[in-house]
Amino acid sequence: MLNSLFKILLFLVIVAGLAMGATYLMDAQNTIIGNVMITIAGVEYTFSPLQAVMALIVLTVVIWIVLKILSFLVAVLKFINGDETAITRFFIRSRERKGYQALSDSLLALASGDAPVALSKARRAEGYLQNPSLTNLIAAQAAEQAGDTNKAAQIYKELVKDPETQFVGVRGLLKQKLADGKTDVALKLAQKAFALKPKHEETQDLLLQLQAKTSDWTGARATLQAKLKQGKIPRDLHKRRDAVLALSQAQAVMDETNSVEQREAAIEANKLSPDLVPAACLAARNYIDQDNAKAAARIIKKAWSAQPHPDLAAVFSEIAPNETPVERLKRFGQLAKSNPDHLETRLTMAELNLVAEDFPAARRALGDAINNDPDARVLTIMAAIERGQGGEDDVVRAWLAKTLTAKHGPAWVCDKCNTVHSDWVPVCTSCDALDTLSWREPPASSVVSATALALAPLLAAAPKSEASDDLPVTIDDAEVVDDTDRPADDKSA
Repeated sequence: MLNSLFKILLFLVIVAGLAMGATYLMDAQNTIIGNVMITIAGVEYTFSPLQAVMALIVLTVVIWIVLKILSFLVAVLKFINGDETAITRFFIRSRERKGYQALSDSLLALASGDAPVALSKARRAEGYLQNPSLTNLIAAQAAEQAGDTNKAAQIYKELVKDPETQFVGVRGLLKQKLADGKTDVALKLAQKAFALKPKHEETQDLLLQLQAKTSDWTGARATLQAKLKQGKIPRDLHKRRDAVLALSQAQAVMDETNSVEQREAAIEANKLSPDLVPAACLAARNYIDQDNAKAAARIIKKAWSAQPHPDLAAVFSEIAPNETPVERLKRFGQLAKSNPDHLETRLTMAELNLVAEDFPAARRALGDAINNDPDARVLTIMAAIERGQGGEDDVVRAWLAKTLTAKHGPAWVCDKCNTVHSDWVPVCTSCDALDTLSWREPPASSVVSATALALAPLLAAAPKSEASDDLPVTIDDAEVVDDTDRPADDKSA
């Protein structure tokens, strides 16, 4: 409304100014300026001021027309010389100028967040330019910014039809399907985008993520190999990720009860990344099934030297399931030598000494772990040691009471979103990131359980007469207090 009013007022001001100027020139003929005299080829021409201005305007128009005619003649000459679009370009030059101006205005509106203006300017630019490859993308982005996803999808589908803009259209539809949670359709679009531009790094990463999320391990390994060939991923990281995918492939085959393929894939995953705990466990179990105890022990020892883990101890126990506690303690001693100072090594040896009822050795195996912010597993072992050595009930209860507020120890934690997983998985169940789980202490919670705080002093100060029947009376019973993190061999013992 205000814009239209401003245009009307501007028009009236211009008309009034022209009228005043014409009146002034007519009055100036006999007062200040006089007549204008021009001599051309010996002929003298006399003009009044108003006539002189009008003649100047006419001369300007004539010159402009002459220049246009000359430009047209140049275009005709170019056409005669073989430039088939010369005459067409002459006539559409003005439209192109207006079209590019509208396109520029659309880009500025899009950048400033004014989606309706951007969409309107894009449509106007399309009317002038008749070039969808330039305007449709801006129109699609403007429609998405305005929340009109249906309009954006229609434009992306138009872009897909043009070979020059096909990748852009597919990529736009892909992002829409991801936003809608349609993973299967998004995977097909990602595969098509990868086929159009296999070197596009964002498409590679997105395709790899979707393939891993949908358990297409064979396709994911092929995509990962393509990233390596094109130099988009370091060789050591590729080796690790390929091991993760090979392990996942082996686990999938295991679900299909195809033991031959499972065995091959598991061993391949372990060779690619010997420190990958789940791969080492799966490969070792396959060797155990083949009665190849030496190969299974070799794999576990190599993995233990890189990353001691309770699952590795459990598989190492399965190598000789019928051995006595003393024999197992001796055999685990060879495993402990590969990484003697690690906390997991100390805890495992302490538990094995508890089963063998060598309580002083169990305390020595813990070393200074009890003084370095102990977790619930360490405290439970100390309670079992006190009980085994005939300690007072109050002392045993005090150790057990501390487990209520102590940290729970390491777990499989996603390095990207810090989600804790009970078991290792190749893809985080929370953020869908590939190969981000590591065995470490979860982030400390800022909330302390009120129940735990209330129970701790009650448990520690319980009367002996009331607690005598509740307290553990054997080593095995004492260990039941916190048995979740213990290796399988100790549980079976």
